[in-house]
Amino acid sequence: MKRCVRNLLAGAFALAAGVAIVAHAPEAAAQAGGATVEKGEDMRAVYAGPDDIAEGKAVADGACARCHGARGMSSTPGLPHIAGQRAAYLYVEMLAYRSGARTNEAMTAAVKFLSDDALVKVAAYYASLEPAQPVAVRAARGAPSKSDPVQAGKAAAAACEGCHGGKGVTSIPGMPNLVGLDPKYLVVAMKAYKSGDRKEDMMKSAVAALGDADMENVALYYALQKPARAQTPAPGNQAAGKAAAAACSGCHGEQGVSGSPANPSLAGQDAQYFATAIQAYRSGTRSDATMKGIAEGLDERAVKDLAAYYAAQSPQAPKVRVPLTTAQRVQRCDRCHGVNGNSTDPRTPALAAQRLDYLGQVLRAYKTAARKHSAMAAMTDGLSDADIDGLAAHYARQRARAVVFVTLPCK
Repeated sequence: MKRCVRNLLAGAFALAAGVAIVAHAPEAAAQAGGATVEKGEDMRAVYAGPDDIAEGKAVADGACARCHGARGMSSTPGLPHIAGQRAAYLYVEMLAYRSGARTNEAMTAAVKFLSDDALVKVAAYYASLEPAQPVAVRAARGAPSKSDPVQAGKAAAAACEGCHGGKGVTSIPGMPNLVGLDPKYLVVAMKAYKSGDRKEDMMKSAVAALGDADMENVALYYALQKPARAQTPAPGNQAAGKAAAAACSGCHGEQGVSGSPANPSLAGQDAQYFATAIQAYRSGTRSDATMKGIAEGLDERAVKDLAAYYAAQSPQAPKVRVPLTTAQRVQRCDRCHGVNGNSTDPRTPALAAQRLDYLGQVLRAYKTAARKHSAMAAMTDGLSDADIDGLAAHYARQRARAVVFVTLPCK
């Protein structure tokens, strides 16, 4: 009779229960496919009884405990807990280290002389153990979550409202609008003020305490606000300014809406700020060879007309992907790794209560392709350090549950 492997979550998978069930792929498929068995690969059930688990313990105590701790509880930074981990996943990972599909000198040395039978028993032993307990990971009290960059940016931008207006729409002549700007450009501008490349004491002081992540969050917040023209006067001849602006469209876009992060959009910008910026390029207090040449060719009337034309144009929101919150990212991860990281797929590792440092390390390895897996490469693409820290903290806090795989007749 054909049998199908199913699974049930349980509070614990005790050694005394007598039977562990390990579902795994044939060795050839595992070695060819790399470290993780992809969904759809052929699998078969292998049964490990108490004697097999006891043999697995003896092998694990000699080959694994030095790094992964007694009973699979790691106390070494960067090395994972493996107690309660899914047996099939452990087995396939060890196969990959033994075959060279995954490279790690210590892991290869530990498993290179172990037979398939020994690997199955080691995997069954660790799967039979109580998993780790969750750890407490707390954010600073009252601080916005680092996993939500928009809210973090909003909090940091509160200090900017006095000059740049609520949500980045200025009502003070001489103060620039911050909406409608590509966040990459705005970050570059803030860094220039911080370094002194742009000479403005007030702005230098305002951004002095901001780190790179803070600047990115502020820029993202303003990029996601509804664009609006500056609420300031713009004297000048708009028609004359339009004619002069034809020479600017190559860099700053038609009607002042830039298509390049390297060049700011000018649509809806405060007219006095525009004129001040032109003067700064002309005098050299802002350094840009292209803009200096253009500024030196403009008289005061032309600058005023250009400022009036651009101030009258409608700014457009930059094309920015709204980042997911940690909760939204967790929903995506849980599709494969199980609710709160308690995987019910024998091929997919459990994440709940895993070491915080190890989770962050592995996510960064997938992001940089130091660790290769097509699905994980896609999932980690575009993650910031704050995103990774948020995900790692979430799963480290979750209660881990062992899983029992049960065979049922196929219909």
